[in-house]
Amino acid sequence: MALGAKLKIGDHEVELPVVVGTEDEVGVDVSALRSSTGAITLDEGFVNTGSTTSAITYLDGEKGILRYRGYPVEQLAANCSFLEVSYLLIHGELPTAAQLAEYQDLIRQHTMVHESIRKFFDGFMPGAHPMAILSAVVGALASFYPDSLDVNDPFQVHVSAVRLLAKTPTIAAYAHKESIGQPLVYPKNKLEYCANFLHMMFSVPAEEYEVDPDDAEALNLLLIVHADHEQNCSTSTVRMVGSSDANLFASISAGIAALSGPLHGGANEACVNMLERIRKDGSNVSKYVDMAKDKANNFRLMGFGHRVYKNYDPRAKIIKAACDKLLSKGKVNDPIFEIAQKLEEVALTDGYFVERKLYPNVDFYSGVIYRALGIPIEMFTVLFAMGRMPGWIAHWLEMRKSPGKKINRPRQIYTGPTEREFVPLAKRK
Repeated sequence: MALGAKLKIGDHEVELPVVVGTEDEVGVDVSALRSSTGAITLDEGFVNTGSTTSAITYLDGEKGILRYRGYPVEQLAANCSFLEVSYLLIHGELPTAAQLAEYQDLIRQHTMVHESIRKFFDGFMPGAHPMAILSAVVGALASFYPDSLDVNDPFQVHVSAVRLLAKTPTIAAYAHKESIGQPLVYPKNKLEYCANFLHMMFSVPAEEYEVDPDDAEALNLLLIVHADHEQNCSTSTVRMVGSSDANLFASISAGIAALSGPLHGGANEACVNMLERIRKDGSNVSKYVDMAKDKANNFRLMGFGHRVYKNYDPRAKIIKAACDKLLSKGKVNDPIFEIAQKLEEVALTDGYFVERKLYPNVDFYSGVIYRALGIPIEMFTVLFAMGRMPGWIAHWLEMRKSPGKKINRPRQIYTGPTEREFVPLAKRK
């Protein structure tokens, strides 16, 4: 049966087409609403507005489902490397063994950054947040690689995408090394993607450093669960900037800036800071749970609830399992982990949290694992950006290839003064 929708504005009635997705999601197409009625839709924060159709990620917040290109994230996390998932998101299919080997080799060829980029890091103020550095340097890559800026050339776009995936860990590690006054460490391309990043983060020229395979495995898992999450704030930013035909480096730089906000990628930092606050106050979990329930108290439990998920975040389940694995191997010796476990128990059993569907989200345990790996708190969101890179690239590519592609230009309802007569400066009171 054909679906349709009718909207009545005053005496005027208009029929609106209905779009049904492959998972039976239903959307009302209002693209012709203004031309046929003079009216627009108003949806603060775009919480009920579909900005595009997409074949990349399916998310059902009520059921706690997350799939990349049709594959449940749980299966990908259990069986794939981060570069496999990157290939899947960007190219649409999982790679064969030969394709993956070729892809890995290609990434390795581009892990180095131009030597002049190293000078950038000397120009940032001591204590500058690594996310600000990452956004600035990624945006500046366009000036170093003018050979791959033509958004209409598929080969140039491909080279830019490879460069971003390959160089982001190097730039991120450089930002960390600069912040602590240690020499910058070049990539070691015989290592796998995650191990190479840990090597650049923690090795020093004065002594040998061996990457712990458990640490590399945990990081691989974290990057996979962060790889995409459909039309979130940063991904929508990448698509919007890219809709102006801005190059891939500029678009991704804007996405990194969006991710830096404490309500988005910065939420895992806020979660660890909250757990630290509870620890310093005697680890009294009940006290802070009561504070969270008190409407008169402005304290907020970070790491619970989600804009989309109204069920247990499937990514949180995966990360908690990784936490438990590291704990069993003695890799987690952190008092805030016990606090996190107590808070999770409260969230899953206390009526206040259950009724409001305030389940632990992806930020709740990711910060604990980052700390177990020795990642400083200011680098948490940087690793989120590393993980999200293939998703951003995939969405930028999808937006470019869309038959209906047009520059994004949201409408508004004006609420300011009506027309006023200009008063010369001398006569203003």
